[in-house]
Amino acid sequence: MNWRTLLGGLLLAAALLSGWALLRDRNQVLPDAGDDGSKDYVLHDFQIVALDEQGHESTTLRAPLLERMRNDETTTIQTPLFLLPDRDGNHWELRSDTGWISATGDLLRLTGNVSGDSPRVPSVPPTTFRTEQLDVFPKENRATSDGLVTLTRPGMTQSGVGFALNSSDKTYQFLSQVKTRYTPRH
Repeated sequence: MNWRTLLGGLLLAAALLSGWALLRDRNQVLPDAGDDGSKDYVLHDFQIVALDEQGHESTTLRAPLLERMRNDETTTIQTPLFLLPDRDGNHWELRSDTGWISATGDLLRLTGNVSGDSPRVPSVPPTTFRTEQLDVFPKENRATSDGLVTLTRPGMTQSGVGFALNSSDKTYQFLSQVKTRYTPRH
């Protein structure tokens, strides 16, 4: 017996066994992959660096857990930390308890202890903001909140209910119940 006959016999046996296994299992109900809530992928203790069109860092994301849902293609993130570089390469920090990203990537919803902090460098006045919820629209360079937002800078604290930020022109506005307190520096 030559090796071709032996190999052909083995392949024929494997094909028959495979066919028998498929026929035997054909009546089993398989879960619908589109509706079972399973995940496409899960990342643990990761860092993702997104680049802009020129190949420079536009955003860095660090978190202990990210899960992308197969059924609706949304993504959830546990305790995300976003690092947003300014023109000088210093990073603003944006944190929250949870994050959620829409399937199209046009909405990032941060909830629970949302905080933003300016870079800790002498050239940038220490600036912070705090809220419980923030919707970020990255493709539109804007962010909004319907809740209470508090913003602090040296010598000034502002707060209000409802907030809109335009990062393109670096403007923000409080929408209602605005309070501003100036603290003179000595």
